[in-house]
Amino acid sequence: MGVEGCTKCIKYLLFVFNFIFWLAGGVILGVALWLRHDPQTSNLLFQQFEDKQAPGTFYIGVYILIAVGAVMMFVGFLGCYGAIQESQCLLGTFFACLVILFACEVAAGIWGFVNRDQVSKEMGLFYSEVYQHATTGTKEQQQKALPVLKAFHETLQCCGDGSLSKFALLNLSEVCPKPSNLLEQFTMEDCHQKIDALFSTKLYLVGIAAIVVAVIMIIEMIFSMVLCCGIRIYSVY
Repeated sequence: MGVEGCTKCIKYLLFVFNFIFWLAGGVILGVALWLRHDPQTSNLLFQQFEDKQAPGTFYIGVYILIAVGAVMMFVGFLGCYGAIQESQCLLGTFFACLVILFACEVAAGIWGFVNRDQVSKEMGLFYSEVYQHATTGTKEQQQKALPVLKAFHETLQCCGDGSLSKFALLNLSEVCPKPSNLLEQFTMEDCHQKIDALFSTKLYLVGIAAIVVAVIMIIEMIFSMVLCCGIRIYSVY
């Protein structure tokens, strides 16, 4: 016997929320793939100076997002099918998956909050090292550092690290974007500010998406348990 009354309403609400959850998983998967292949971040994170690779902490988070998006799409489908079929087994499995996902999301959120400045800090240190070799290193070090420095400057439309040697780079080198006028030459942002802005913006996008998904998951956990209990009651009669 199928569920009736308010429980039937919850059944269809759960289906709708699961469909939204499935769509959210697709959006997260799409955003993660965009972050992975975004030209700005790719141009910076694939840079290598001597035997040092640009820090890849940012990509670790992106790969986690890709996995989360794929799992969310699977769990959303499982919830939709379980709700329509009124299957206690599928709904119980769905609830267990949601609890695990929610716990992982909370743990990832805490880790991300604690290490929110780590990505930009590591990238800033890498840039500073390359910048130092390009401005004060030996001729061989300068030849290796200048292409990497140019990639940073062209990608972020910035120049230097805020020190006086920035002006030497602007005038004596081809590694900085060409200023259109004298005022732009002296007001061009330094690259540390640009690096912080780039990764902070992307982390805020991830944080907003995580909050929205967490709210949907809580609603779904409540609805799935109510529906599961309703199915059990109606199965007795």
